[in-house]
Amino acid sequence: MKRLLCALALPIALTIAACSGDDDDVYPSVKLEYMTVTTGSTGAPETVVTDDGVVHSVAQDGSGLTLSADSTTRIVGYYEEQATGLRLYSATTAVAPLPKTADEFDDGVATKAADVRSIWLGYRYLNIVLTARQQGTHTIGFVEQSVSDVGADGQRTLSILLHHDTSTDDIDYTKTAYLSIPLQPYLEGVTTLTVDFSLYTTDDGLKTYTLSYKP
Repeated sequence: MKRLLCALALPIALTIAACSGDDDDVYPSVKLEYMTVTTGSTGAPETVVTDDGVVHSVAQDGSGLTLSADSTTRIVGYYEEQATGLRLYSATTAVAPLPKTADEFDDGVATKAADVRSIWLGYRYLNIVLTARQQGTHTIGFVEQSVSDVGADGQRTLSILLHHDTSTDDIDYTKTAYLSIPLQPYLEGVTTLTVDFSLYTTDDGLKTYTLSYKP
């Protein structure tokens, strides 16, 4: 599980260059993306895997993230591709714990309402932009409801339920969280992984999104 304090909005106040009105001004090509960053012994980002599966070295780190040494972390952030590697701009960590079975949640599974703004497959992850309107502290996790054996044709099905708890049910302004479900533990021997992601929504009750990942 991952505890979220109030809101997890990506810091997007990013100034690249000041406008001078000159036609010769050149602005860098900056992208916003989910990424997997690996740090070295000092905790500084050394490599990044973008969601096309390409490994990049980190040439400049302006993310402002505080990461553990020799670790791998899922992030969402801005970057620019340079000749010497990636330049990271502002970023935030994504909510990306490994799925657990229901009996592994100490206080049980909670299904407070939330809504999917967008959902898509990245490199070995299922990415979700989630919104919620409850005040207070939010706790998010992924419940592994079922996972099939790998069939002779390499097909496997994984069913995930969103665990979402809040410290209060009082409604406030909309908050955004960036989720990323690790799929790597389910990919051995798989040609197609069908993921059923379910959550309880604000207006429609239980809703399921089905996506197929081909490693």
